[in-house]
Amino acid sequence: VQLQASGGGLVQAGGSLRLSCAASGRTFSSYVMGWFRQAPGKEREFVAVVSWGGGSTYYADSVKGRFTISRDNARKTAYLQMNNLKPEDTSVYYCVAGRGVYTSPARYDNWGQGTLVTVSS
Repeated sequence: VQLQASGGGLVQAGGSLRLSCAASGRTFSSYVMGWFRQAPGKEREFVAVVSWGGGSTYYADSVKGRFTISRDNARKTAYLQMNNLKPEDTSVYYCVAGRGVYTSPARYDNWGQGTLVTVSS
């Protein structure tokens, strides 16, 4: 599966953005979809993941209550709604597709190209 992330940009603290991850191929619903992020000089970190049918979601503690992950299998697209953004959310955000629900980036073989989110204070 190939992934194309979009929706990043510059936003003020407290603002919102919605990231999208469009997938190619016919097997989108057989993949768990997730988001990771990487800030300059830091390791890539888990953000959120949604199960195959969208019924289960998991979040990093740092974004819980502010971010919402979802998916539309008919559109082959996953989303990350980000509200109440903080300067520390500034990162390149990557969407991923995998065969299981994991929080380690090493467990995902399919990565999008990344989209930059910058939150100004």
